[in-house]
Amino acid sequence: MIPYVLRRLVSAVVLLFAITFFAFVLLTLAAGGDTARNVLGDAATPEQITQLNADLGLDQPVLVQYWNWLLGALQGDLGRSWFTSQGVTEAVADALPVSLSVLLPVIVVSGVVAFTIGLLCAVRRGWLDRTFQVLSTLADAVPNFLVGVFLATLLGVQLALFPAVGYVSPERSLYAWAATLVLPVTALSIGAVAGVAQQVRSAAIGVLRQDYVRTLRSRGLSQRRIVLTSVLRNSSTTGFTMLGLQFVGLLGGSVVVEQVFALPGLGTLAVTNTSRGDLPLVMGVIVAAVTIVVLVNLVVDLVVAWLNPKARLA
Repeated sequence: MIPYVLRRLVSAVVLLFAITFFAFVLLTLAAGGDTARNVLGDAATPEQITQLNADLGLDQPVLVQYWNWLLGALQGDLGRSWFTSQGVTEAVADALPVSLSVLLPVIVVSGVVAFTIGLLCAVRRGWLDRTFQVLSTLADAVPNFLVGVFLATLLGVQLALFPAVGYVSPERSLYAWAATLVLPVTALSIGAVAGVAQQVRSAAIGVLRQDYVRTLRSRGLSQRRIVLTSVLRNSSTTGFTMLGLQFVGLLGGSVVVEQVFALPGLGTLAVTNTSRGDLPLVMGVIVAAVTIVVLVNLVVDLVVAWLNPKARLA
């Protein structure tokens, strides 16, 4: 297990370096040299623009800029915002709990609900399975931000059951904090449940057809015991793998969902600062997002390796 973990950690570090490098280069090229003018405004003189470019290091080659940023990042210094002078680490630390407050409940809810539905549909092949097939197709087809708009309009505005927009920190009110998360968590969970449940259902059906399952039935074991032991364990590897893949999509989907529900998370921070070309803040969001994805995928890989020892050799 230790060599397996070490391999995953090394690949995670390489992935982090590769993503930050390409993101930095692409964002720098996209700015087109207008960053200093955007910071100072249209009234800035050429001398002021030249001076700010020198102060920010923008007059250097892009590879040198990335190297300087990387050296600072390795020392824990992600720089400061070019527009507000706020520390990037501080800005990301303020937004990260908001995004995690949404994403972690989505993963838990999606996992529990998807595994339950997937196993039920695999065991009881009838109207329940057919109904789920139709609903899962609809859930996959509708973007989560449209689901968010629908929930915010119906449950937030018309029925006023939950806050339509805004975020309340748990320090102020635990109940209000939970209430602000219900709609965004629901909007993101619907599609994730559909995708994971489909994979669990398919894997469970395959396990139920195995010879050893028929042997267990012939020995008098109840269907419930077979499902909760052999079927659940052997189909969980596919489900957890799909859940890890869904998380990457959820992280991207949360960018738009946070805009819909006006949540001050990483998505809102990324959109706001990408539009104005604040490279240090955008790179801070990228580092945080990639780190979260790497950690989640590492946990998923460890769980899959524990459930299926053959995966450790893959």
